[in-house]
Amino acid sequence: MPLTPEEPQIHESVPGSRSSAAATRTPQASRPAAPIPGPRAPSRPKPPRADSKGPTPGRPGTVRTAGAQRTAAAPARTAAQIELVTAADATAVDVADETVDKLLDEGTRPGDVLVVTTGEQHPWAQHELSFGEDAYWRQLAEGEDVFCVHTTALPSVGRRAVVVLAVNGGTDSEAAEALPAALTKAGRSLIVCGDPQRLRQLL
Repeated sequence: MPLTPEEPQIHESVPGSRSSAAATRTPQASRPAAPIPGPRAPSRPKPPRADSKGPTPGRPGTVRTAGAQRTAAAPARTAAQIELVTAADATAVDVADETVDKLLDEGTRPGDVLVVTTGEQHPWAQHELSFGEDAYWRQLAEGEDVFCVHTTALPSVGRRAVVVLAVNGGTDSEAAEALPAALTKAGRSLIVCGDPQRLRQLL
């Protein structure tokens, strides 16, 4: 049966089919031989259309895997570890200073430590504030040294790796509010220096 131009060409050869077809084919006027089917050249990727949602040059695309869209997620914030160091109200600041010295000896960077008090200001804070609040807060912005702050000023302070909370006074409600407030500022650990019995009642 003669092939018509509309019939698709078959690329895979079947043994015996080509000779039998040639025997029954009616001679036709000579015409240019059809190209012999061969391996196809790899197709080039189509240029992105203007309305395409795919990635454009210079702009990273979204990775799709198994039909689901994978997006870069923000790293989950891990909760800081809480450690309790026994101290009375009168000795909480001294114990906090000893704790800071230990942290520095272990390799913690001074700018990663924040000391918070619930009663009187830390003596260092009192000394620095005597030169004016601008000089005091400038040291916080520089972030090169241990910074001491009262719990009431915590909203103005950013996070640091280690927060040392000295429960050196204040009312029970003030001390109870200081604990979660200090925890929000601690990236790695919160060390609470105070009376364990009192702290358990507040918690």
